[in-house]
Amino acid sequence: MFKKFLCLFAVLVLVTACESTGSNDGTGANGGHMRGTDIGNATGDAEGLVQIGDRVFFEFNSSELDAESRETLTRQALWMKKYGKIKITVEGHCDERGTREYNIALGERRAMAAKNYIVAEGVKASRVKTISYGKERPAAEGHDEEAWAQNRRAVTIIAE
Repeated sequence: MFKKFLCLFAVLVLVTACESTGSNDGTGANGGHMRGTDIGNATGDAEGLVQIGDRVFFEFNSSELDAESRETLTRQALWMKKYGKIKITVEGHCDERGTREYNIALGERRAMAAKNYIVAEGVKASRVKTISYGKERPAAEGHDEEAWAQNRRAVTIIAE
């Protein structure tokens, strides 16, 4: 009986893991916790920012925003309009490939692309700062495409 219970528990854990891993249904850790431009009941704090999506990702050697990134940044802009006193910093990041100098410049272009989009959505530029960390602060350790893809990003944080 115990073995049957243990097997049932293991299957339940695996099914749950499969349902939440690699999903692009708006609940993953890819920065897009919500779909479209709905900001729902997101609070005016760091948790609310994470809930609406605090990061966007880029292709290799690119600072171009894709459709999913633009959706996330639109939610960020709506959230900033709702919480008019909040100021943010957009951090630009790169994967480990390339020189330090090249990646600092690329990270800056990524951060500026995100900032420019948010400003174009009606947020005052004075509320948005940028900084580039290049490859100095990886989100994922590793020397493969999976890790690199997670490190090519712009992350929005609440400025202090």
